[in-house]
This record gives sequence, C-alpha cells and structure tokens, in this order.
Amino acid sequence: MTKPLIAVVTAGQGAQKPRLLTPWLKVPGVTEKLAAWSAQADVDLVELGTRANAETLAATENAQPLLVCLGVLVSDLLTDQNIVLAGHSVGELTAACLAGVVDPGTAVTLARRRGLAMARACALHPTTMAAIIGDNPDDVLRRLSELGLTAANINGGGQIVAAGSTDAIAELVATPPNGTAVKPLRVAGAFHTKYMTPAQDAFAQAAQDVTFSDPQHPIISNLDGQEIRSGNDLRERLIAQVTAPVRWDLCIQQIADRQPELALSAPPGKVQASLLSRQIPDLATVCITTPREAAQAAQRIDQSVSVLQGAWCSSPSTSSPAVRTMLSACRSSPPMP
Repeated sequence: MTKPLIAVVTAGQGAQKPRLLTPWLKVPGVTEKLAAWSAQADVDLVELGTRANAETLAATENAQPLLVCLGVLVSDLLTDQNIVLAGHSVGELTAACLAGVVDPGTAVTLARRRGLAMARACALHPTTMAAIIGDNPDDVLRRLSELGLTAANINGGGQIVAAGSTDAIAELVATPPNGTAVKPLRVAGAFHTKYMTPAQDAFAQAAQDVTFSDPQHPIISNLDGQEIRSGNDLRERLIAQVTAPVRWDLCIQQIADRQPELALSAPPGKVQASLLSRQIPDLATVCITTPREAAQAAQRIDQSVSVLQGAWCSSPSTSSPAVRTMLSACRSSPPMP
C-alpha cells in the first residue's frame, strides 16, 4: 500500500504549559502508561501535567520529562506510517522513542536525568538566554562573538537564541544588533553551551546504561541536520547535543529536501508547527496538542493515503483504530483554552 512521507517534529523546552496532560487522561490506557513512566523516571507526570503551575513547569528537571511524555502519546498514530523525525533539543529523545530506539519509559527517564543534570549545571554560574529575531544572521553572530555569547539555537526564519553570562545577555538586550528584536527568556541557564559540560558528563553516564536500538525511521540530527542511522550514533549525538548548538535550521532544510506530503507537530505542537509553517509555507502542517487534534491528524493521514492510492475516502476515520480511539475519548472533552 502506498504510504505518504510524513514529517514528525517534536517539541523542546519552552513549549510546556499548565494542564496540557488533562485532556489526555480521557484516552483509554493513558493513565496507566503515565503511572508506569512516572515510577520508572521517579517523577509524578500527572501532577506536572494537570496541576503544576507555570513556575513549577519552568524548572528544567520538570519540563523535560513532561515534554517527552506528551510527545510519545501520539505513537499509536504513527504505527506502520512512512515517517521522518526531528526533535528540538530534548525533543530528540521523543523522536528516538517514536523511531523505536528506546521505549517510552526509558525516554522519559533519560529526559528526567538530563533535566536534573542541566539544572545542577545551571546553578554553578549566573547564565541565561535571549531570543533574537532579525534578517541578517551574520550581523547577529558577529555581535554575539563580541559579547562572548553562543548561538545556542539557530532555529531558521531569522530566529537565533543567544546564551551565556547574565551580564553579557543584559548587554545584548540593551544594545541589540541593528534591525533586530531581542527578548530575554525565562530559563534556568545557558543551555547548549560550555556551561553545560557538567550536565553532559552526567547525562553521558545515564545514556551509557541504556540500550539504543537502531532507528526504525530516519531521525534528523540537531547537530548537523544529517540522518542518524544507528542507535549508538544517536546516543553519542544526544550526549554531544547537551553542550552543542541546536541547528534546527538544518533540520528543517533536510525536511524540506525530502518533500513530505504532511507534517505533524507532536504535542505540545504550537511552537514547532509555527517554525515549520514559517519556513516551509507550502507544507501542510498539523499542530497536535490535544486528543481532538490527534484525531484530526489521523484523519489527515488517512486522507493522504487515500489520495495517493487514487481512491478518496469520504469517511477515512472509520478505517483507523487510532482515530476511533481518539475520537471516542475526546467527543465529550471541551477544547483546551
């Protein structure tokens, strides 16, 4: 059967918001999964995803396992699909799970250990980050070099995230490069820089204790936009990524080069869906944050398959068990505010 190529992107830290797990608890089996993953990772995912406030979720050790937990909830929608994956920062652990490299509980556990290690590293030095929007990245990079700052995220579409000492970030905000807008970010420290070296060492120890299978689907690496072909390669890249810049611009270019029929932005999907739509405007992109949106995404997948087979199906959701499960769970659920 002809299968369309579907690009799946997964969220990085900063996409979390309060109560994102609440509607998912209505989906059969999710509560039991969350309990098992929580026990394995030693973190209460239900508490974080349904009752914790924004300040609690901003903590690195909480945000990262919650985001991975949310992202892997769409795994049933991707069964037997032709997909290519890219995850932003910690989202690469989500992508690893969706590609069959590690199981969900292990992915959440690694995210928790990564977050704890990064939180400890953040406490060692006063550091922070700021987002820069502008049309001339060369000018931005030159200014960052002058201030001793790092381009920690190069997201494409004119967006670069700078990271480094709080004093240098303050100077960047006060005297931004010409033609740019600079926004300080509420983060614990300078992620993806040399300041995370202690976290990299700790995460390496955790990752070495885990078996990484070879990916069942292509994963595009944050380090250089290249496809990851083995589990061992992914492990080493995940470790390196803790102190290396996120080259999301190269990931998106790789997605564009593969010309997928559809893109799915896994929950919480708004940030990555926006980046994709801005940089690949002709690509049909579905943002998933709730089960209702997951059901709609599954319908889009079914429709894409039908079109490629030359037989449009007027009610594609009836053919997909994943769609039926999601629809039955969310019919009585109000949309998220």
